[in-house]
Amino acid sequence: MNFEFTGEQEMLRKVTREICKQFDDEYWRRIEKEHIFPTEFWNTCAKAGLIGVLFPEEYGGSGLNITEAVIILMEIAKSAAGMDGASTIHLSMFGANPLLYHGKKEQLQKYLPDVSSGKLHVCFGVTEPNAGTDTSRIETFAKRKGNKYVINGHKVFITKAQKADRILLLTRTTPYDRVKKKTDGMSLFFAPMDRSAITINEIEKMGRNGIDTNELFIENLEVDEFDLIGEEGKGFYYLLDGLNPERMLIAAEAVGMGYGAIERACQYANERIVFGRPIGQNQGVQFPLADAYSHLRAAEVLIFQACWLYENGQPCGAEANMAKLRGSEAGFQAVDQAFQTFGGYGYAREYNIERIYRMARLPRIAPVTNELIKSFVAEKVLGLPKSY
Repeated sequence: MNFEFTGEQEMLRKVTREICKQFDDEYWRRIEKEHIFPTEFWNTCAKAGLIGVLFPEEYGGSGLNITEAVIILMEIAKSAAGMDGASTIHLSMFGANPLLYHGKKEQLQKYLPDVSSGKLHVCFGVTEPNAGTDTSRIETFAKRKGNKYVINGHKVFITKAQKADRILLLTRTTPYDRVKKKTDGMSLFFAPMDRSAITINEIEKMGRNGIDTNELFIENLEVDEFDLIGEEGKGFYYLLDGLNPERMLIAAEAVGMGYGAIERACQYANERIVFGRPIGQNQGVQFPLADAYSHLRAAEVLIFQACWLYENGQPCGAEANMAKLRGSEAGFQAVDQAFQTFGGYGYAREYNIERIYRMARLPRIAPVTNELIKSFVAEKVLGLPKSY
């Protein structure tokens, strides 16, 4: 593997960094405090072509790959934006992946240019209150009626539903007790967010409040058969094309937040004078920061290995999951240590660490908990008995 970024990748990182500099701590504190979508940031990223980085040029994208998406999101998360900024665009990046790989050409022509340009917002509808990570147990059902499907059900933890125009929606089209294999009989739709048929209730949460998280109640939502992705009953397998990239992108955001927090902590440790010397001169401050930084670098290598495997068509499930595990743990450790470096000032909103701290907890539980990732690795990599 070549660990050196190409000229194009370096330019992409520089462009992203320059965009992020336009939106400072004060901007993101206001976004978080007022629970408002960062429209100005979104529009700037869209204009620069960051949202459509993964889509082919014929559909208005840049025709790049997951490595470039990781570079963008790591840089955004490293800035004052944290996940409030990164989450605005990562859903459009990975959420439309199953559509890109399994959609009809007519679907791609109709939808992808607007996704790429930022005109069309996308959310991801899989999780349900009674299903959680056991996706095979979803109960949201799509019943065919002529050339339409009528969908009824209940989804939860749906990010950006308030803003979304379309939802990548997983439903059952064959009841669970009538399929031979539990992952069969599910279908994937690129469905309209019709507010007359979908009730959206926002879930109040501890952080990342620039991006809404919601519970959806779907009642007789009509979806044209045109918006069925691929074949009926194979939606779960199409969904997998979005899950591994999602793991990599979440890992990149966690590591990015860690790097940003370490930078802030080192600057503060050089400037803060106690007992006549900068606190950064003390090994009790130096060692934890150095240790946290080394864990971030190790996690970053694993993320890019997962990217390389994905881009070269090789199995990457284990690496993608381990990257998310190690990235989320390293990111949280780094932010936590940065918080400790600031002492009492870390608790003050002025220094932005407490906001990043509240966001840095999220990648350890979403989109899948780290405990389930460990179970996956134990079974799929180490050959141990299935535990769930």
